[in-house]
Amino acid sequence: MLRQRNGYRWLLALFSAGLLLLVSWLSRPSAPSVSLAPRAYAQVPKVDISKVPLRVWQMFGGTPFRNMVNTVEKGLPAEWHIGDPKRKIPPKNIKWVAKLGSQAYGNPVVYGGKIFLGTNNGGLRNPRDAVIKKGNELIPVDKGILMCFREADGQFLWQAVHDKLPSGRVNDWPEQGICSSPYVEDHRVYYVSNRCELVCADTEGFYDGKNDGVQDEKYKDKTDADIIWRLDMMEELGVFPHNLAVCSPLVVGDMVYVVTGNGHDESHENIPAPRAPSFLAVNKFTGKVLWESNLPGDKILHGQWSNPCYAEINGQPQVIFPGGDGWLYAFEPRSGKLLWKFDCNPKNSKYILGGRGTKNEIIATPVVYEGRVYIQVGQDPEHGEGVGHLWCIDPSKASPTNIDLSPVNDNFDPKAPENKNSGLVWHVGGQDKDGKLLWRRGLSTCAVHDGLCYVANLSGFVACFDARTGEKYWEYDTLSAIWGSPYVVDGKVYIGTDEGIVYVFEHGKKLRLLAKNEMDAPVLSTPIAVNGVLYVMTRQNLYAIAETK
Repeated sequence: MLRQRNGYRWLLALFSAGLLLLVSWLSRPSAPSVSLAPRAYAQVPKVDISKVPLRVWQMFGGTPFRNMVNTVEKGLPAEWHIGDPKRKIPPKNIKWVAKLGSQAYGNPVVYGGKIFLGTNNGGLRNPRDAVIKKGNELIPVDKGILMCFREADGQFLWQAVHDKLPSGRVNDWPEQGICSSPYVEDHRVYYVSNRCELVCADTEGFYDGKNDGVQDEKYKDKTDADIIWRLDMMEELGVFPHNLAVCSPLVVGDMVYVVTGNGHDESHENIPAPRAPSFLAVNKFTGKVLWESNLPGDKILHGQWSNPCYAEINGQPQVIFPGGDGWLYAFEPRSGKLLWKFDCNPKNSKYILGGRGTKNEIIATPVVYEGRVYIQVGQDPEHGEGVGHLWCIDPSKASPTNIDLSPVNDNFDPKAPENKNSGLVWHVGGQDKDGKLLWRRGLSTCAVHDGLCYVANLSGFVACFDARTGEKYWEYDTLSAIWGSPYVVDGKVYIGTDEGIVYVFEHGKKLRLLAKNEMDAPVLSTPIAVNGVLYVMTRQNLYAIAETK
């Protein structure tokens, strides 16, 4: 049985939103599904990013393909121990530990000798961000925080501090902080704040004594963020995020791509802003919107908490957005023209509030590997277990006259004559004739390497499939919920669980468990590796793990 935790409430709305936001949106002029602005151009890279050696991990998934695989790092430990002073057990293979807030969900990224990650204000780095109680006790004020640490030793450098939205938990769930995994390149870090802002900040913060970009930052201490520009998606675009905006931005060329988080209000029966954009393309230098799409419009099931990915298939660049209706949508990166779409739910599935139905949204991030797209469906973790689906899709079937690549009539046989124009390569999921679940809902992003596809579902099953055929090679039950994703590096597969254990498997067709490593708290993110160091983020701490002599 899935163990639900009362503290994880960022996807469940119970209270009302501000009326002013709704009135503001309703007064906004009607907009087409895709609107184009001048200079809607991106310099799409011509190199094969999948072959670029990684000595950084600059975004969720490492590259725009979002594949949780690192082919460069070697010599990473399979076993470690965080230490236990009470039992006089010393740490093993722990390089350093950095204190975060009281809750942390977004993945860390590493670039330019710095580590960036999202958390909340529970760690209280600045007394300014606290209230004083009797006895001079400092109580942290609930805020969203993006922290920056030094890669070498975990030294805290600076943080971006964002106040909570006045509309409350319907748009900005308490204590969840910033769940967006940032994107970093050159001297800029891009992320989505808890206030549904797309933010571009200087990687040096005010630590360098300079104020670049905008001059209206609310907080300007030495340890605060230096904002270059910000796009308030609620104020400027009418977006209504459900519970929290969490997207990990994707930068390709001169453009930033974002899932806005637009969704339902607290009733779960009304979408306040169906005409507001779900998907955005923004100039990375100015923050100006270049194009937007309001797909899936009034078909959003709940909220939208996933990330876009990039691909170039048969010479066609495309940015792939997961929709809150359970469809994948691929757009031409420069213009916003829809190239193809794929329904990741059977046509006979139904969405029922609270998780009792069979239709799901997409919370995992699509992955591109050797021209194929890998994705699974899922729901708010508070909805518990349920029927899921895992897909492998061939976008090369798309053409101007063949945009809908979904399987036909719920026939999941890719060789069936009716699926000759479908992008279906293989599918795992649904129920067998006895009602047994063949795959369960999941939040995890796939890791595809050497022809193998690793994926985990919320129920705690980690599985290895043939990436070309969907044949299952092995499955392991961790007996705990899994929010993060498998990470393939150095011949190993790492994955963390809600019980605070990082499992390490041998990469391959045969199941071999190498180690189970106990952490101090749930591991709801994905381990990553850079420069011979494995980084594991728990709810409260970031651990740098490396072989010690």
